[in-house]
Amino acid sequence: MNLDEFIQYISNIETPDTVVNPYAVYREGIDALEGSSATRLAHLRHYLNHRLDTAQMLLIAEAPGYQGARFSGLAMTCERTLLGHRDNVATADVLGEGIQPVRTSHLLACRYATQRNQGIAKPTAAVVWGEIMQRGLARQIVLWNAFPFHPHNPDVPLSNRTPSAQEVEDHSQILDEFLGLFPNAQRIVAVGNTARDLLAQKEIDAPLVRHPANRGTNLFRQQINQIFDQYF
Repeated sequence: MNLDEFIQYISNIETPDTVVNPYAVYREGIDALEGSSATRLAHLRHYLNHRLDTAQMLLIAEAPGYQGARFSGLAMTCERTLLGHRDNVATADVLGEGIQPVRTSHLLACRYATQRNQGIAKPTAAVVWGEIMQRGLARQIVLWNAFPFHPHNPDVPLSNRTPSAQEVEDHSQILDEFLGLFPNAQRIVAVGNTARDLLAQKEIDAPLVRHPANRGTNLFRQQINQIFDQYF
C-alpha cells in the first residue's frame, strides 16, 4: 500500500458512536467546515510524505485526543503547533512546503480566547515537538497512534478516554499498513502502554517510554533523549 492508498484507506473506515474518525467525520458546532475531514487528510498526507525518504524512528502513542489529532489530523500534534504558533516549531517543520494548514476546530469548540485565535493546544504536543526540534529531528521522526481515531465518552465529544483493548484489536491492521510506509525506519518506540501492548502482539521489538501526559513529562524527556542518544 502506497501513501495515496493509505490515505484513501483510512478515510473510509467507519467507527462507532463513541469514536471519531477525524479523516471522515464532520460534526456541526465542533468541526469548522463540512470539508474539515478532507483538510485533516491533506495535513496527514503532507506530513507523512515529508518523511517517506527520511524517517529513521517511529514514535507510536495511544490515540488522538480532542486537543490534538482530532483537529490537526496528526498524532501528538495540536492545531497551535501545526499553525506555527509555537516559538520552536514552524509549519514547514511539520508539513514541509507546498501546503498552508487550516484549523478545523469550530470556534464553539474553543473554551478560551487563545484557542479561538491560535487553535486548540495540547500539552503533549508541546513536549514531544520540543524534544524533536531541540535535537533537529523533524524529518527523522514520524508520530502515529496505535489507535488512530478519537475515543470519547458517550455524548461528550470533547472528551478523551482510553480505547478499549477490543477497539485497538479491531483496528490493528491500520498500524500494519502504516508501518509498511516506512520500511527503512530503524527503530520503533512505544509511547505508553497501549502502543507497547499492540506492538508486542505483533512481535515488534519496541522500547517503552512514558507518555508525557498526566505528569509524565519529565520521565518522557529523560527516556526519549536516552533513545535519541543511542540512535542518532
